Amino acid sequence: MNTTPRLRARLARRLTLLTVVAAVCSVLAYGAGWAVRGDLMPWESADHTAGRSATADRPQASGSGNGRPAGQGTGEGATDDADGGGGDGNGATDDPSTPAPGIDDPSKGGSTPEPDPGPPPAGPALLAPGDNGPQVREVQARLKQIDWFSGDVTDHYGDATAEAVRGFQAKRGFEATGEVDQRTLDRLEEMTTEPTSAELTNTPPAGTGSNTPGPLDPRCQTGRVLCIDKTTRTLRWVVDGDVRKTVDVRFGSAELPTREGEFSVERKSRDHVSSLYDTPMPFAMFFSGGQAVHYSPDFAATGYNGASHGCVNVRDHDAVAWLFDQVALGDRVIIYWS
Repeated sequence: MNTTPRLRARLARRLTLLTVVAAVCSVLAYGAGWAVRGDLMPWESADHTAGRSATADRPQASGSGNGRPAGQGTGEGATDDADGGGGDGNGATDDPSTPAPGIDDPSKGGSTPEPDPGPPPAGPALLAPGDNGPQVREVQARLKQIDWFSGDVTDHYGDATAEAVRGFQAKRGFEATGEVDQRTLDRLEEMTTEPTSAELTNTPPAGTGSNTPGPLDPRCQTGRVLCIDKTTRTLRWVVDGDVRKTVDVRFGSAELPTREGEFSVERKSRDHVSSLYDTPMPFAMFFSGGQAVHYSPDFAATGYNGASHGCVNVRDHDAVAWLFDQVALGDRVIIYWS
């Protein structure tokens, strides 16, 4: 009896059975994978499960947030997180658009930084442009004491006074109106002293010069001129031929002589310090490069026992301070031998 065909048929049936079992196992494994990743099996449709509730009773995973199925929160308000690990256990996510703790969210009624209201408003004007009188003169004199006003004081409240008042107000943090209100006047009086008769009448301080000036150079007879005579070692402030002030001066040495000729005031610096010699040059009025008319404490202390580095030194502090306020840029400077 030939058993070979039967044996072959039996083996074929067993192989077929094993193939079917393997295929079923593969399908089950594939379906299990989909079950882990989502709610639908590959053969299910969305319509088939549309009636399910999003909050259907499902087994909750135990353990930390990393052990729960993706999209499952562990508390009220849990949100979907793409990587399944961004929650904090209370449903919060690390969203850049979510305000950090302690920071107010304007969309939720939190407070926002208040805008800067600016300086407090000014009060009613006591003095304003166009006014005239002794009160204006006193305000100008006080402003002049603290270098906000220059030139002669007058009874008229003009543009120069308004500009000085605005600068003073802005420096104090007040509203810069250019008009004097009570607050501005109070602060100005706190910072200054009662103006003297000399300050109110533009009287120059008494000079201490002892040198006798020589004749004026003809170029000093017209206009506004610092007329400096090397022969008599004097400086005279002359306006249209009228000598307003005379002071003693000192010049440079033979190695660093003071230049001679006709110049003009190029720049002014009230509290200047020499960049070459690191020495103070108060009330400097530059007329030729680095050469200037200025106050010299050394000249005041030692007199003509020394010399300048080329500048025109003045030893009378009050006189040169007054002169600094009178001289304007462009005024002429004449240095000559009489």
